[in-house]
Amino acid sequence: MGTANTELNRRDWIAGLDKGLRIIEAFNDTHPRLSASTAARRTGITRTATRRYLRTLEDLGYLESDGKMFWLTPRVLRLGWSYFDSAKLPRAVQPYLQRISVVLGGATYFAVLDEDDVVFVARDGSNLVQNVGFVLGARVPANLSAAGIAMLSSRTPEEVDRWLAGRKFAPYTPYTATTEDAVRAHIDAARRQGYALVEQQLTQRVRGIAVLIHTRSGDLAGSISVSLPMGNETAESAVARAMPLLREAEYALLAAF
Repeated sequence: MGTANTELNRRDWIAGLDKGLRIIEAFNDTHPRLSASTAARRTGITRTATRRYLRTLEDLGYLESDGKMFWLTPRVLRLGWSYFDSAKLPRAVQPYLQRISVVLGGATYFAVLDEDDVVFVARDGSNLVQNVGFVLGARVPANLSAAGIAMLSSRTPEEVDRWLAGRKFAPYTPYTATTEDAVRAHIDAARRQGYALVEQQLTQRVRGIAVLIHTRSGDLAGSISVSLPMGNETAESAVARAMPLLREAEYALLAAF
């Protein structure tokens, strides 16, 4: 969360805003409803303060309550959609996502890395791979997606080792890489190849291919990826079809930003 470490940060830091956002982020798919006590445990905030934050968020319309339990309301989506409405890059990539999707017949995404997760902030696609379930704003562990592997490959081997150290990887399919060595092999391969290729990591019979998107200053902006049904197509054939379009988008966006 916040890091009020420097004199500037201590002077500008608003602890109440930090805690309010921590309360909102405490809700997830396994904790859709929280009591004040549970929210306090999940955030490290005192129970008394937590209840005040919950009541304030309820009054603002971000939560509803039955007097004991609290849950999020659709108003919370305004926070996320403010990013989609204001961010330039997701809008800029949309024409390229559409072109890739139409030509390849898969679903295309632009994603960014947020801590340990990939967040999909733009998408276009057909129903052929709708079972992947990547809607706008979806979060996926970085090791499970081509976009995540691509972005992890932009880190140094030492940074990757630190990221992997002690991490537990859950199996989503019989093919999911669940060991440090297996995940590292995917990242190393992406670094060598200049693109990421993953198969059946999150969903069976789905293949992902991704490239990095940089700004002209060399900063990592995110990753464009395409998800394709595997069918009888080989990985080599899929890469040969996808890479010219992905590279076209990569170079065009580099020039634009």
